[in-house]
Amino acid sequence: MTKDNPRALAVESLTRVANGAYSNLQLDKMIAKSDLNDADRRLLTNLVYGTIQHRLTLDYYLRSFVKPGERLEPWVENTLLIALYQLLYLDRIPKRAIFNEAIQFAKDNGHEGIRRFVTGILHAIDRQGVPDLNQISDPLKRLSVTYSMPTWLVTRLTDQLGAEKTQSILATINQPAAQSVRVNTAVTTKTEAKAELEMAGFTVTESEVSGEGLRIDGQPASRSELFNQGQMTIQDESAMLPVEALQLQPGDQVLDACAAPGGKTTQIAAALDPEKGGQVTALDLHEKKVKLIAKNAARLQVADRVNAMALDARKVDSEFSDATFDKILVDAPCSGIGLIRRKPEIRYDKTPQDSEHLQTIQLAILDAVSRKLKPQGTLVYSTCTILATENDDVVAQFLATHPNFESVRVTTTKNVKADRETATLSIYPDDFDTDGFFVSAFRRKN
Repeated sequence: MTKDNPRALAVESLTRVANGAYSNLQLDKMIAKSDLNDADRRLLTNLVYGTIQHRLTLDYYLRSFVKPGERLEPWVENTLLIALYQLLYLDRIPKRAIFNEAIQFAKDNGHEGIRRFVTGILHAIDRQGVPDLNQISDPLKRLSVTYSMPTWLVTRLTDQLGAEKTQSILATINQPAAQSVRVNTAVTTKTEAKAELEMAGFTVTESEVSGEGLRIDGQPASRSELFNQGQMTIQDESAMLPVEALQLQPGDQVLDACAAPGGKTTQIAAALDPEKGGQVTALDLHEKKVKLIAKNAARLQVADRVNAMALDARKVDSEFSDATFDKILVDAPCSGIGLIRRKPEIRYDKTPQDSEHLQTIQLAILDAVSRKLKPQGTLVYSTCTILATENDDVVAQFLATHPNFESVRVTTTKNVKADRETATLSIYPDDFDTDGFFVSAFRRKN
C-alpha cells in the first residue's frame, strides 16, 4: 500500500478494523507511518470514520447492485464503500475523481475482472442512484439502515426510551465528536488555562456539563503546551461526572477500582491533598495498563497521591481490609455504546449477550468492593453505555442484594439535569453533544 494515498490507506485501515482493530488506534498507527500532509490526514480520518459510521447504510446501497449472495473480497468491498461514502456524504470531491481513484485502485491491486466489476458497480450507481430508504416497510429496519445501527440496539433503545428519544439519539451518533479537555486543577485554574489556550490560537468554550471541562477547537489538543506540561488532559465532558459525584474531600482515601488509562484517577488525585492523607489507589487487571496509569499521573503532576497496582477488582479481599476507603469509584467495564461517535465500530461488534455477560462482571465488582467502603462512605458506579441492562438494572440488583446500602442522588458541579426525577444520572449523546454516560451513587449505612 502506498504511504501517500489516503484512499488506499483508508481501505487498509477498514480491512484491519473489520478484523478486530480499534478504529482510533488503527488510524493513529496508519497516520504515524504515512507520508501524508495535513489535508490528506484529515481526509484519511474522514474516510475511515465516515465509512464505519455509515456502514449499514452504505452496505444496504451496495447490496442492491451486487448479485444476491455474492461475496466480495474485503478490500474490494471497502473500496466500493469508500467510494459510495464520498459520493453520498462528501460534497467537495468531484465524482470523476472518486470513480477514477476507486477504479485505478482496483486495477493496481486486483486482476482485470475486479477492475471491470468495480467499474460496472460504480457506473450502475451513477445511472440508477441509490435506493430510497423510506421504502423500507419495517420501521425498525428502516431506522437501523438509515442511521446504521444494528436492529437489536434500535429495539433496546426504543423499549427503554421510546421512539422519539431513540430517533433523536440516532440522529446524533454519526456526527463528529466534540474535542474536550479537563483542566488539571492540581497545577492551574480553568480561567488561566482558557486564557493560555486562546492566546495559542484555540477557540475555547466552557463546558455546559462538567466543572473542570473546556471545549476547544482549531487544532488537536495534544499539540498544546498546556497538554505537554500536564496542565490539562483530553477527556470527554460526561466522563468527568463520575468523579464529581464522589463529592471528594482533600483527605479522602479513595479506591478507583477499574482505573486504566487513568483519566478519572488523575481527576480524583487533583482533588486530594497528600499532606492531609489524601490518596487514590488505582486498580487494573494488567500490569501494562497500570504503568500507563502511573505515566499519566506523572505527566499531570499528581503521582504523589496515586498508588497504581495490578489487581482484579473482584479480588480486593486479598489486598484490603473491610471499611478501608472513604470513597470508591467503579467505572465499570461495559459495552461502551455511549462512545459510538468516537469508536463507531462498537455498534457492530457488540451483541445482547455481551451486555448480559458484562452485567455479571459489573455486579461481581460492586459486590467485592462494597465491603471495602467505610460506613457513611460513598460508592459511585458509572458506565459509558446507554443500555439499561448495564445501568439501571445493575443498580436495582445491587440494592436488592445489599440492604446495607442506599441510593443517593447524583450531584455534579454544574447540577446537570437538575429537574430529573431519578437519583441516577443518564447522559445521552443528544443531550449535550457529549458521549453517553451513566452515573449512580450509593451510601453505606452505619
